[in-house]
Amino acid sequence: MKKILLVVLTGLFLSSCGIQSIPQQKNEVEASLAEVTNQYKRRADLIPNLVNVVKGYASHEKETLDAVVSARARATSIQIDPKNMTAEKFQEYRKSQGDLSMALGKLMSISENYPNLKADRSFQDLQAQLEGTENRITVARNRYIETIKNFNNLVTVPPTNFTNMIFYHFEKMPQWDVSEAEKAQNEKAPEVKF
Repeated sequence: MKKILLVVLTGLFLSSCGIQSIPQQKNEVEASLAEVTNQYKRRADLIPNLVNVVKGYASHEKETLDAVVSARARATSIQIDPKNMTAEKFQEYRKSQGDLSMALGKLMSISENYPNLKADRSFQDLQAQLEGTENRITVARNRYIETIKNFNNLVTVPPTNFTNMIFYHFEKMPQWDVSEAEKAQNEKAPEVKF
């Protein structure tokens, strides 16, 4: 009877101390990061089509078009492996995606100067797809932020942090943040023209 009680108590202790929940949550973090990168890939795949449509109407906006193409190239050249991710590599990835977001914002804003471009069906379709993708990116990043928070709680808050210290030795993972350039852009008041 004592052995059965000891086995039951040991099982209860192990199930509540994070022996399974810590690696499960790490898997959740990796899956949610994969969804973020999947949505960024979708966005990157839309950009060449968007740039080509805009070129037809606004070819003299070469600087903006080149900035978008260049930002896309930088963003797609940085690959992250969730299993071997460093804080520096993650920051580089976030920055490149933020730079691409800012370049796309400039590209979309120049469309205001070209009524024929705004009326073009291909442009409207691409703009709608891009807006939908940006929404998906936001949702995926929010999920990622939540899974990082849950993982960090498991590895830093008792009693599961004791299990982490004994069995796993996972470090707290870096949280998603916007780049300094994005922060500076967001602090500027939007310009409204009538």
